[in-house]
Amino acid sequence: MGRLTGKVAIITGAASGMGAQTARLFAQEGAKVIATDMSEDKLQEVVNEIKADGGEAIGVKHNVVSEDEWKNVIAQGLEAFGNIHVLVNNAGISTDATIEQFTMENWNKVMDVNLTGCVLGMTLVYPEMKKAGSGSIINISSIAGLVALNFTNGYTASKGALRALTKAAAVECAKDSVRVNSIHPGIIETPMTQMITAPEVRGIFQAQTPLPRLGKPEDIAYGALYLASDESSFVSGLEMVIDGGWCAR
Repeated sequence: MGRLTGKVAIITGAASGMGAQTARLFAQEGAKVIATDMSEDKLQEVVNEIKADGGEAIGVKHNVVSEDEWKNVIAQGLEAFGNIHVLVNNAGISTDATIEQFTMENWNKVMDVNLTGCVLGMTLVYPEMKKAGSGSIINISSIAGLVALNFTNGYTASKGALRALTKAAAVECAKDSVRVNSIHPGIIETPMTQMITAPEVRGIFQAQTPLPRLGKPEDIAYGALYLASDESSFVSGLEMVIDGGWCAR
């Protein structure tokens, strides 16, 4: 307990899945949490859980594609807690389409949420981390940013770009003691992956995962906890792969 005592963290996509579990764990470890999501009701449930457990959190409705909404999140966070030390860019969407099935509408949507949303967060939160004297930015990419997955070309492109952006930002931001790292989840059982973790198809993905189970949101949350904490103070530009061995095959 207390690995994040004194830190303030923004976590996007915090209404469910990996984001919700990360918000809960960060609060349990002493962080003050600014939880954001488009799903306001579910987000408030997570915030209420944190508070009932003795933690500190606020919830802000947030479309990560909007620069104005990012500015609002930061303003509310500063008003509530005074500083921002950690940003977890977790919000994301997926699409199923082959190259032949691409539409520009789908392409632009997945790029806006998965890549532009992260760029906005990094750009706008970075100055606050400089004021605080240090910071940790954690971008949730995917194994799709490292290896090819079928029928996810747009998603793969967005996550691969986020991987590269993370490395570039890690080098640029190091002078201000702001660390930038990426996490690359494998198949994690969340609301976003219901179609591929359903009983009738999960065996296909389990067969490609050497460890004898699929991932859980807490697997990713604990990785983010390490990167947010001072335990990783000399870690930047890392690709943290949490995939049950998928990429090792």
